[in-house]
Amino acid sequence: MARRYDSSTTTFSPEGRLHQVEYAIEAINNAGTSVGILAKDGVVMASERKITSGLLAPARTSEKTYKLCSHATCTVAGLTADANILIDQARLRAGRYEYQYQEPIPIEQLVEHVCNYKQAYTQYGGLRPFGVAFLFAGYDETHGFQLYQSDPSGNYSGWKATVIGANNQAGKSLLKTDYGAKKEEGDNSDEMKTDEAAGPEIEMPNVAEASRLAVKVLNKTMDGAVASPEKLELFVMSLDEDGKCVHKTLSEEEAKAVIAEVEAETAAAGDT
Repeated sequence: MARRYDSSTTTFSPEGRLHQVEYAIEAINNAGTSVGILAKDGVVMASERKITSGLLAPARTSEKTYKLCSHATCTVAGLTADANILIDQARLRAGRYEYQYQEPIPIEQLVEHVCNYKQAYTQYGGLRPFGVAFLFAGYDETHGFQLYQSDPSGNYSGWKATVIGANNQAGKSLLKTDYGAKKEEGDNSDEMKTDEAAGPEIEMPNVAEASRLAVKVLNKTMDGAVASPEKLELFVMSLDEDGKCVHKTLSEEEAKAVIAEVEAETAAAGDT
């Protein structure tokens, strides 16, 4: 019966589903993995680089992480061509807001604008959903550092840590275990305390800890491939001494150092 309803984004199936939107979400699950982790002093985003051919010329700029404005960045998973349209919309909205109000656009308002644009492509005939998911990272004076995830349906949500792309469920399981894990004094169990009544509030990691955790997640989601600077990209957003956002993509040497730290931690854990 699904075949009668899956050719249109504007027709609900008898089960109340929009099949084309679900297919777009499924396409993202086959894309390169991207990880976003909120830290005390910034946001870390790590992405898997999928090299389809050794004959391709190296990209001069990142193909996974894009700067939207001075205080916002996004990472994409899915069709890059679709992402370019939405990135242009986000940059245009951010620029117009700053021109009109003489202040940076709030991060959630920027995310909402992009998601409204995506939602329109699920409601009008003759259009198809954008086959791309985003992780938005940003900073504003009201709410500090923020991390949002959006999908082709136009939904968005705020996260402390999340994964999009291939094997995202395995990555999320690792984040649930390792993100901000904190034990009560005198408790020898390995269970992370997430219930306020059961234990203290989860403490956010710093940027260095978040970077190592992001590499661990990619190690788990990359189908057995060993993490290397050529296969992943690490991005960090933080504040400088003047309180302005700094966007930094780690160099191969810096990424190699983080990977080495993760391997040392894993080896030490194996010895114990």
